[in-house]
Amino acid sequence: MKSFAKGSLYLAMALAGCRAPRPMNTPSATSILDLTPPPADARTAYGEATQQFGDVRLPKSAGPHPVAIVIHGGYWRSTYGLEHIGHLCAALTRAGMATWSLEYRRIGDPTGGWPATGEDVVRGAEYLRTLAQRYPLDLTRVVAVGHSAGGQLALWLAAQHKIPLRGVVSLAGVSDLRRAWELGLSRGVVAELLGGTPQEQPERYHQASPIELVPLGVPERLLHGTRDDVVPIEISRSFQAAAAAAGDDARLIELPDAGHFDLIDPRTHAWAAVEAAVLELVK
Repeated sequence: MKSFAKGSLYLAMALAGCRAPRPMNTPSATSILDLTPPPADARTAYGEATQQFGDVRLPKSAGPHPVAIVIHGGYWRSTYGLEHIGHLCAALTRAGMATWSLEYRRIGDPTGGWPATGEDVVRGAEYLRTLAQRYPLDLTRVVAVGHSAGGQLALWLAAQHKIPLRGVVSLAGVSDLRRAWELGLSRGVVAELLGGTPQEQPERYHQASPIELVPLGVPERLLHGTRDDVVPIEISRSFQAAAAAAGDDARLIELPDAGHFDLIDPRTHAWAAVEAAVLELVK
């Protein structure tokens, strides 16, 4: 059996598209991917499939609380679940946000890939209405937060207008699927997600790629590290330009010397900007 350390290293490298992540901008040498997050307050199913569940975390105060719908990355593959983004959720909860972290069907799951992945995100987001009957949630102050592939899903969710959002925070999001396919990110994973190349599945690329859906009609905050070697920063730059040109309130915050995983690590210098972007949208 592989040791825990080896397994954690494999996870980090695989999430990075088989490239080891750059050292984090933190005094600690332990990757955020190796640390067990604080437990959620509740794990709740929003559907019948094994992957249709989410983790709820609530602030200690009475509420009602603003809510972040959190969507994890992992290049849409079933190998990677929501556990690694639990640190981000716990940090936002300490800052006063309730968090609803979604699991969803991914490549490798039964019926995973597109459109099931997107359908789960919409269904999970809509389930907030049910959760609000059980927990003190303020449904007038909801944002979507997504990292990497989850950034694509968070932006895409906003374009569906199925649940009112104050805005979207995309953390190193894959916001242009055609460009991601052209770059061959993570061994051509976009073609796996969408069932083919842009030539083979043009309508799916149009339906799923956030850059092709602007204007989204909600504020978008894009944060991206300048040292990200997993999702190139050019993708966020292009999306911001296209969204702003279409009339959206789209802003890009470039984080000097930050790598891909620094944005979901509350120990890093990048975290203050991430937290501020989320809280600003729910004021």
